[in-house]
Amino acid sequence: MTFDIRAVPDPEFDLVLERVVDVPPEAVWRAWTDPERLKKWFCPLPWKTTLCEIDLKPGGKFATTMEGPEGQNFSSAGCYLEIVPNERLVWTGALGPGFRPRGAASEEFLFTAVIEMQRRGAGTRYVATAIHPDVGTRAKHAAMGFHEGWGKALDQLVAMAKGEV
Repeated sequence: MTFDIRAVPDPEFDLVLERVVDVPPEAVWRAWTDPERLKKWFCPLPWKTTLCEIDLKPGGKFATTMEGPEGQNFSSAGCYLEIVPNERLVWTGALGPGFRPRGAASEEFLFTAVIEMQRRGAGTRYVATAIHPDVGTRAKHAAMGFHEGWGKALDQLVAMAKGEV
């Protein structure tokens, strides 16, 4: 079972980070789908990702735990909805593995993430969209620093990928 989430982002509900980066889509894909690579870049320093579980299939588990510099922990879990190698990766915290519904209390806030990669010369057009259920959740995610945090994490992903070339 797969979902094709190609809705046009709604600025009232969704947050979007779009950039062209100078690493190929295959490197971005590996960074998003290999747990050991993902742990190296997924959250902006000085935070670190201490746990990453990936079962890369529709309905498979995507889970992370991030640790802050003062020992704070933030865990998130969900399931993959769509997987198109080197092009699209979609997951949500609203569903658990096997597409099982989760309650709102299971996450600080729930959203669906769509990561899109399109080849641009030797690089990648990268679009990360966070789809929220309501304006309050979107506002909370924006106030947490979505653009700054996801932007720094993308910079870390690119630096890691360049180091592997």
